[in-house]
Amino acid sequence: MDEKTQHKILVIDDEAVIRESLRQALTLEGYLVELAPNGKVGMEKLQKDTFSLVISDLKMPIMSGIEVLKTIQVLQPNVPVIIITGFATIDSAVDAMKNGAFEYLTKPFLPDQILEKVEAAVQKRILNLESEVIAAGVPDESVAESFVGKSAAMQKVFQRILQVAPTSSTVLITGESGTGKELVARAIHNHSPRKDEAFVAVDCNSLPENLLESELFGHVKGSFTGATQSKPGLFTVASGGTLFLDEIANLSMATQAKLLRVLQQREVTAIGGTKATPIDIRLIAATNRGLEKMVEEGTFRDDLFFRLNIIPIDLPPLRERAGDIPLLIGYFLKKFSEEMGKQVKGLAADAHLALHDYPFPGNVRELENIIERAVVLTQGELIQRDSLELPTTQELAAGDEELAAPMNTEELKEVKRKVREQAVEPVEKAFVYAALERNNWNVTKAAEETGMLRPNFQALLKKLGISVKDHTSH
Repeated sequence: MDEKTQHKILVIDDEAVIRESLRQALTLEGYLVELAPNGKVGMEKLQKDTFSLVISDLKMPIMSGIEVLKTIQVLQPNVPVIIITGFATIDSAVDAMKNGAFEYLTKPFLPDQILEKVEAAVQKRILNLESEVIAAGVPDESVAESFVGKSAAMQKVFQRILQVAPTSSTVLITGESGTGKELVARAIHNHSPRKDEAFVAVDCNSLPENLLESELFGHVKGSFTGATQSKPGLFTVASGGTLFLDEIANLSMATQAKLLRVLQQREVTAIGGTKATPIDIRLIAATNRGLEKMVEEGTFRDDLFFRLNIIPIDLPPLRERAGDIPLLIGYFLKKFSEEMGKQVKGLAADAHLALHDYPFPGNVRELENIIERAVVLTQGELIQRDSLELPTTQELAAGDEELAAPMNTEELKEVKRKVREQAVEPVEKAFVYAALERNNWNVTKAAEETGMLRPNFQALLKKLGISVKDHTSH
């Protein structure tokens, strides 16, 4: 495979002819190319993905090339930018170079001219990769791993944490496994008035139903076989502090009913007991499953869902915040190098590129494990590609296939539903993004153009997690 296929280039220009001609020229040279019709869409792509180079027009509506340059300096400061313009002046060239442009090119230009500049910029990017971790800096130790990042998605999470922490409102944290749900819960507790009281975490998936209820609500002596003495439940132990219920989707319907009663009455009765004890806790729940879907299917109580979902916080998967990966790498490198007494300073370029291309099905937790293993195996100052020991594409596919193997007709139905959703979602996203970009992110016009009713188009946006506000706030 040509090594250029490893490099992705973002082209931002409001002229479709220029975008398409650059796409054709760069694709023929083996580069991967993403297009954006304006700076706002381009910066959205930059927040969700990692690029080796950005080519941006200077004069554009909504967001100028200079504004694009300044934004890239914040989002991905080591990504080179080539500015192109049909309105060249000495002042504009100086302004572009002062703001960090790698090169300034006047339209019209020949394909060989732009390709020469692109090749030089990509080589500069490769050299920058080796020092990117060190240059990115390491966050303060008071910040948990899942909070490392400058992406828009994580900034929303930070803001929500700070908004909700001073209150006693119930919080529901959603997100895939490994995204850091417990770390968010601890951050809320640590920034709350309850920070000096107990933080009690319970994994609702780790105990059978009867033992889980005993752990949560407590029991009196002799209430069941093996209850040789009375024991207070975790609701009582956490009184004054925060109780975190992880994987709450795994609660049985019977336990859900008892939990709802406790939350409504703010008191708990131990198993086998008759006296209710008042409780004063802040409840935070988390799940990697869709509770709304479970409510529709009748496997999760709707009244409990509404009681839990007062303040929702959704954690994005790592693949949707690729720009944060260098910062996370820096955090984990520092952490494990210090723990092991080693002088590992960064990653070699091939190791960086491998991580940028990796899908991270295990999210931040998987990245942490990868870096810890690499630090252990590395003898020099830079981690090489082989020390990462990433699963191959075949191994990842085999893992997915193994997880998908159903045991009965109900599981088969669920697996088929998930496969359909996974297959259709990329097409739906491409359809929606293209329609919105063509209509300057106007939902009404996009719906009309595609022949959809506006409520149905909005429902599709909600399902796909696409926020129009993110693209119309500037």
